[in-house]
Amino acid sequence: MKTLICGSMAYDTIMVFGDRFKNHILPEQIHILNVAFLVPDMRREFGGCAGNIAYNLKLLGGEPLIMATIGDDSAPYMHRLKQLGLDASHVRDVPGSFTAQAFITTDLDDNQITAFHPGAMTQSHQNKVTDAKGVTLGIISPDGRDGMLQHAREFHAAKIPFIFDPGQGLPMFDGDELMAFLKLADYCTVNDYEAKLLTERTGRTLEQLANEVEALIVTLAGSGSHIYAQGRRIEIPVAPAKAVIDPTGCGDAYRAGLLFGINKGWAWEKTGRLASLMGSIKIAHRGGQNHKLTRDDIARHYQAAFGDILW
Repeated sequence: MKTLICGSMAYDTIMVFGDRFKNHILPEQIHILNVAFLVPDMRREFGGCAGNIAYNLKLLGGEPLIMATIGDDSAPYMHRLKQLGLDASHVRDVPGSFTAQAFITTDLDDNQITAFHPGAMTQSHQNKVTDAKGVTLGIISPDGRDGMLQHAREFHAAKIPFIFDPGQGLPMFDGDELMAFLKLADYCTVNDYEAKLLTERTGRTLEQLANEVEALIVTLAGSGSHIYAQGRRIEIPVAPAKAVIDPTGCGDAYRAGLLFGINKGWAWEKTGRLASLMGSIKIAHRGGQNHKLTRDDIARHYQAAFGDILW
């Protein structure tokens, strides 16, 4: 049961400034801002929504296919995918471009200044859903605008159920476009902030939006999540985390749990709990792809969190 994951592959360069931005940015001089921060601590992580979702789905025993666009600097990421046994046959190289990447500078108060270069991601429309064979489920996560629109139409035309996961790409679309996505999609997942933006742009309540799809999933960070399905709102509890280290990629881990449960035909209560667990496992590790667990490990964590057997 192959799952096609359309979205970004990216490098995240995280730098730590050993002071506070407020001590170096003068409010009265903000109109001529020219500052430099010494960042002796730096790390580079493999990220992007498609890469993160595929990594987590592979941990669960799923069969993810990544559909993404990358640039001339992609060799380290492609080598990693090979090492992990992730199918990269639908990862397209765009010559003359960089792989998408974020440069994040964090201060001692956890404030962040981020610069994001989309690079090859803007060419995601070069990929076609119909090129992937044997797919039973898909997801459209943040990617190039044209690619997201095109892939939604292609999934629907091919009668392949998919999750619409607009994420940080949601502001690229107006209310009519978002409603069009929901009419094509089978499922939609957003966080609480995105849910508010979605309701504002469409002029619909969450309950009304949920009528457009089989399930509308809203994550609430440390407060669990809600799944609107079958005319009711299902409360999904948060799975306790061993530590809160880094939230980067937690939403992607959650989505991997959703994809796995949907493909298995599980009830929403079980699917949501697995998704919640995957997010809590991720948050205890730095980066989006550094948590290493077996299926048995995940099952033990699930039983400890919810008192039930996973598989």
